Amino acid sequence: MNIAVIGTGYVGLVTGGCLAQLGMNVTCMDIDKEKIEKLKSGIIPIYEPGLEEIITENLRTERLIFTTSIEEAVAKAKVIFIAVGTPPNEDDSADLKYVYQAARDIAEHMEDYKVIVDKSTVPIGTGHLVKKEIESILQKRNKGFAFDVVSNPEFLREGTAVKDFLKPERIVIGAESEASLNLMKKVYDVQIQLDIPIVETNIETAEMIKYAANAFLAVKISYINEIANMCDLCNADISVVSKAMGLDSRIGPKFLSPGPGYGGSCFPKDTKALIKIGKDLGYLPKIIESTVDVNDNQPMIMVEKIKSIMGSLADKTITILGIAFKPETDDIREAPAINIMKSLLEGGAKIKAFDPEAMENTKKIHPDLDIQYCEDIYSACQNSDCIVLVTEWKDFLSLNFIELKSIVRTPTFVDLRNAYMPSSVENLGFLYKGVGRK
Repeated sequence: MNIAVIGTGYVGLVTGGCLAQLGMNVTCMDIDKEKIEKLKSGIIPIYEPGLEEIITENLRTERLIFTTSIEEAVAKAKVIFIAVGTPPNEDDSADLKYVYQAARDIAEHMEDYKVIVDKSTVPIGTGHLVKKEIESILQKRNKGFAFDVVSNPEFLREGTAVKDFLKPERIVIGAESEASLNLMKKVYDVQIQLDIPIVETNIETAEMIKYAANAFLAVKISYINEIANMCDLCNADISVVSKAMGLDSRIGPKFLSPGPGYGGSCFPKDTKALIKIGKDLGYLPKIIESTVDVNDNQPMIMVEKIKSIMGSLADKTITILGIAFKPETDDIREAPAINIMKSLLEGGAKIKAFDPEAMENTKKIHPDLDIQYCEDIYSACQNSDCIVLVTEWKDFLSLNFIELKSIVRTPTFVDLRNAYMPSSVENLGFLYKGVGRK
């Protein structure tokens, strides 16, 4: 099958690369000429485990092509995925201008039946608006080509996106015709053979599923953070509380680890967008609104935790281990570490930071952030007054505290991910502070 993917951002690259890996002929199109030229050479603009190897292999076999020509992409494809960005507007609604532009561009160049798939996260009702955009262009062209619009939301976790695409927990297809549904099932034939559940529904329901899933996971994170914050104020241990809660099959253990709050490209944007969608429908989703409020405040609670240990921050050197919002990604969008570092700097602290993948992005996106970027963990901890673990990269889960004690100025360790047992760190001569635990 011939597939086109419009947009070579995170979702577009993973979708295109993985579909090619499944044996399809995929044309990935983007208007960014510099990015396309790099992709043609196998240079990947994002860090995602396993993706570079997939793209390199499928470029070699010519199952994967990169182009700036929308005409080339549309002409070859039976199924066209729209995977462009939907950044937030000032009112937190999703900006759909790139989605609509992609739809218009497809309509300008289509010459036969196409299935146009919304892969981007879009508000409920967008699929039908995309359909109207395409119908309008075809009318102007005086063309009566049949086409279908389908909603096929992505559920890709940064750091495990390749696995999530190739072996997902479910595939959601919102379609209005048997023809488009059957074609989408052919696209996902390999996964269907693995007995991965297929949810067949209408377009609006598929669009809602994506927002509802992300918002629910965000709720769990903010909820456990609130419980952890209360544990800090009483003689309770959040690690035991979380474990006991997770043993309840109705709750489950995932997303019950407290920390500095959620970040990334999805949860912050999608929760706020869902609140705006609710308000536009005449309903205020109060739980989701509270979830956002808790998350916005969580990094500052972590800063207060650091201050409570150190007293004055003036002229203190603080080591930040981890800048990315989660391990196995270089994504710093809405990363709690950024606000934590800004607040510590405002308090007069000096910051030394190390992250295995995210430092270049931080330099590029926050050029005026006055921190010292270090080449490894131990240079970052040299002469430190406080080590703060923010992102739980594997490299940070086996720290040599004996060596660290010999190079820090003050042996203080603030564990914002509860990655270590307090007693094990304290027995090696460090003052330990976690989240919601004694």
